[in-house]
Amino acid sequence: MTMEPSDSWLEERLFDRRIVLCRGMLDDALAGRVSAQLMALDALGDSTVELQLDSHGASLEAAWVLLDVIDLLGVPVNIVCAGRVEGAAVGVLSAGTRRTALPHTRFRLTDPELAISGRASELRGLLDHHTARLDRLHERVALSAGRPVNEVAADFRTGQSLDATEALRYRLVDEIAGDKQPVRSIGNARRHSVHGKMAETSEPLGFRPRPRNP
Repeated sequence: MTMEPSDSWLEERLFDRRIVLCRGMLDDALAGRVSAQLMALDALGDSTVELQLDSHGASLEAAWVLLDVIDLLGVPVNIVCAGRVEGAAVGVLSAGTRRTALPHTRFRLTDPELAISGRASELRGLLDHHTARLDRLHERVALSAGRPVNEVAADFRTGQSLDATEALRYRLVDEIAGDKQPVRSIGNARRHSVHGKMAETSEPLGFRPRPRNP
């Protein structure tokens, strides 16, 4: 009888190749696990890490956890999109050194749902905090895609859906993987300088992503 490999076994083999999986709803638990793996790979070597992203949605808090961690890493993180990338998970793309979509990936720009509870005196502060973080996410996507913030915010509000070709045109991603092109060989890694690590380019890459060329 043939035994199917377990999820943990597969993740370990991919981890050895500096590949991290982020699949499913991006909640606090998944963001914490993916962040820990990324930080471990950063400590283990200086070569590029690949984050494979397939997420049908994300909480705003979890998306910012992952964004902040990628910003702080001293190694390049290439993001490969597969399946679906929706909601706040789209914002994670703005932190990628190189962003690649598999041909049948679907993208959906939509604001995450908000559910808050508390005393009446607290609700205004909680809402203001959520709105400020959402505005910053729109700004990150807009700067990464080289688009006006108002346009990106409007697309998130209306739930704009894109296929891989449309996402490339929108500049959410840098390229679409060819049918016979190995995912691991895609893109030229760019190193950035964080915590004193040497960079291969004179331009910083990190907390403020550079506008991308058309």
